[in-house]
Amino acid sequence: MTRRVYNFNPGPAVLPQEVLEIVQKELLDYRGTGMSILESSHRAAEYTEINDQAIALAREIFGLTDDYHILFMTGGASSQFAYIPLNFLNGKTGAYIDTGSWANKAAKEAKIVGKAHICYSGKEGGYKHIPTQTELDIPAGAAYLHMTTNNTIYGTQFQYIPDSKGLPLIADMSSDIASRVLDFKKFDMIYAGAQKNIGPAGATLVMLKDSLLKTAKQDLPTMFKYGTYADEKSLYNTPPVFAVYVVKLVFEWIKKMGGIAAIEKVNCAKKERVYQIMDLYPDYYRGHCDRESRSWMNINLRLPSEDLEKKFISEAKAQGFIGLKGHRSVGGVRVSAYNALPLEGIDKLVAFMETFKKNN
Repeated sequence: MTRRVYNFNPGPAVLPQEVLEIVQKELLDYRGTGMSILESSHRAAEYTEINDQAIALAREIFGLTDDYHILFMTGGASSQFAYIPLNFLNGKTGAYIDTGSWANKAAKEAKIVGKAHICYSGKEGGYKHIPTQTELDIPAGAAYLHMTTNNTIYGTQFQYIPDSKGLPLIADMSSDIASRVLDFKKFDMIYAGAQKNIGPAGATLVMLKDSLLKTAKQDLPTMFKYGTYADEKSLYNTPPVFAVYVVKLVFEWIKKMGGIAAIEKVNCAKKERVYQIMDLYPDYYRGHCDRESRSWMNINLRLPSEDLEKKFISEAKAQGFIGLKGHRSVGGVRVSAYNALPLEGIDKLVAFMETFKKNN
């Protein structure tokens, strides 16, 4: 097998090697069908089984009851930015917590459809801070409260679930879904592009409570209605068959690992080891955000100069650490420690950080 690197890319991101090996084994002949799942009809019994299993696993892993619809859609989280106001504004105002670029884009899409109220914005402060509950200006009578749980670009993350003051709570969990234990039933809708923690690019997971679905606008084009996907178990038209197949395998891997609680323990160890060395050398490895807003999934840091940052990224790549370049909005280095990144990769990166600091 070709040597595997440690993949720190922010997305599409690292997948469990065990899952990739299953995909490799089944790629040409899916379970005796004589063809690849890439070639399979979405009406075939083989895919129906995959779809049903993926839905059941999602409910099990996230602890959701039967009143949640599990949908597999396309277009990434960015399409959901438009779907949500189209379906749920209904002449009301959408409330948005602006904690980063993606949260800001979601609010902009809502303003195209109707009205959006910004409950909090960290834009002027460089998106370094996650607001406390008391900092949120949540309007009464809004259609919903929208949040982005983790911000890949700026390395910030909510460490609590906001009180939505009775409004339906909608969360974009694209970059930290299934990474830590939460009371997922507190959310009326959760959505996530699969390509960071639960699968490859191409599938978007939507977990939608039936009570919220019942409020959705009906006079929309067929493919823009959540009801279309819910009524047909995401099979109204051709879904992203291969991507959903891999998502199902990742869900099986999460279950085999011990569920989200077990995944959280490893993720906690990973983030603590990186932040520990940053805190040991705070003038050399400078974090972007406030300490209390730090992300578990995306750890952003700057070095004393851009030349050192370039050297760090180059030497890291030579040692098999890939995808560490920070986003252009922030610069520096970004360590994306998604679920499938092994703890060993973090330990080796931290050792490299120690050596690099001593040599430079």
